[in-house]
Amino acid sequence: MSIFSLRVTLLALSALNVPFLFAQPGQIESWVTNPDRTALFEKQSEVISFSEKNNSRGGSLIVIDESQQMQTIDGFGFALTGGSAELLMKMNSNERTKILKELFSWDDKNIGTSYLRLSIGASDMNSFVFSYDDLQKGETDFELKKFTLAQDNKDIIPVMKEILAINPSIKILGSPWSAPAWMKTNNDVRGGRLKVECYGVYALYFVKYIQAMKNEGITIDAITIQNEPVNSRNTPSMTWFENEQAEFIKNILGPAFEKAGIKTKIILFDHNGDRPDYPLSLLNDPEVAKYADGSGFHNYVGDVATALNLMHTARPDKNLYFTEQMVTERPGSPEINIANPVKNLILRTTQNWSRNVILWNLAADPLNDPHTDNGGCSMCQGAITINGNIVTRNIAYYTVAHASKFVRPGSVRIGSTNRGDKTVGMYEDEQRPGVFRTALNENMEILPNVAFRTPQGKIVLIVVNDTYSANSFRIQWNGKFAGIRLNPGAVGTYVW
Repeated sequence: MSIFSLRVTLLALSALNVPFLFAQPGQIESWVTNPDRTALFEKQSEVISFSEKNNSRGGSLIVIDESQQMQTIDGFGFALTGGSAELLMKMNSNERTKILKELFSWDDKNIGTSYLRLSIGASDMNSFVFSYDDLQKGETDFELKKFTLAQDNKDIIPVMKEILAINPSIKILGSPWSAPAWMKTNNDVRGGRLKVECYGVYALYFVKYIQAMKNEGITIDAITIQNEPVNSRNTPSMTWFENEQAEFIKNILGPAFEKAGIKTKIILFDHNGDRPDYPLSLLNDPEVAKYADGSGFHNYVGDVATALNLMHTARPDKNLYFTEQMVTERPGSPEINIANPVKNLILRTTQNWSRNVILWNLAADPLNDPHTDNGGCSMCQGAITINGNIVTRNIAYYTVAHASKFVRPGSVRIGSTNRGDKTVGMYEDEQRPGVFRTALNENMEILPNVAFRTPQGKIVLIVVNDTYSANSFRIQWNGKFAGIRLNPGAVGTYVW
């Protein structure tokens, strides 16, 4: 039995009316997305209140245990690719400000996105490939005298400045898709590996990027060393084996950050859940581990929840991050399959110790452009579709909204009953009315859920009905109960 199972077992004894020394609970605010689109992250008018009465016929019981505190949450958001920024910059300034406020403002009217991922140089969702030090064939620049953020100054930087004016607290992760071609073994933007003789200059490239962005008022909170280091099929891309990356981090990059006084976190791996051996082998080297804040994962291959849990079990001293996943739907579809991405990308990642969730990517046009040729993603729909000044919100938008609006940075994941957890139930003795017996229940019909406590002391519970029938469930919190009904395939966020 897990520690949490034991805790919820004890907590369920509150049905005996044991007194609790907590503030009286109030009403529950609920926000729901239904698969038939009758509600799209919409606040519900129904009043849900806690009661002293435990209606055992009200469905399965989700026990909220605030004494169980797990990881702190850094935020939820998207990748602001160069293509996303390009589309935003082509909008009328008033319309652009309007959608940026909707996405990033933390006031009551907006979804409060709190984390962004930027590409260091171009990603495959740029119109074309560039780095910050592009040279003619055969040239080198080991002192980076030609280093420039000129391309980012056309789109990424002005958009970031608008976002930071709206939300100066947003966290930013930077990830490179490739080193400049002249630093690579194949002298190409696609594939190849970093030349050993370029380890020093590439470390300087990271330093100059972080410093240059800081000069623009943009603080890079963390970097990954390489996006998808075992995938050379994107344009741009770069292969980087773990033994090579270990040498780069412990001997070159880590010391370069120390010398420059850079506090930006270093996050390892940044690839799929089928390869936890990659970051674990890096962390097995203490000289690498001392520079690494943690590891980042995608979810295109393998099971990310299993990988995250394995990483936490092996190295609970290191943080975990969910850094990329594409979530798409067919444009104009009458249905929205919201349950699947919320369950897999919001619930299962945070249940398994991830401090954040970043989806791919923020914006694209109706044709899923712009993207690079020969390896750019032609199917990568944005969280929003931008068609001139017209904005359409897609499934990724609603997936993130169910968490980002209420689970703000600094929130802490807390205990909540999930499938397989055991709780104690009470039943009346058949022969002696008023005398109660106990029964140990294994909860196999609990709807998938995750709970958080915000810095303001609110509780946020996200629940997914992944069944084919309308489902009622009960919340137990501090000895009080509330009954809720959720449609099949729907997602609900509940706040009190």
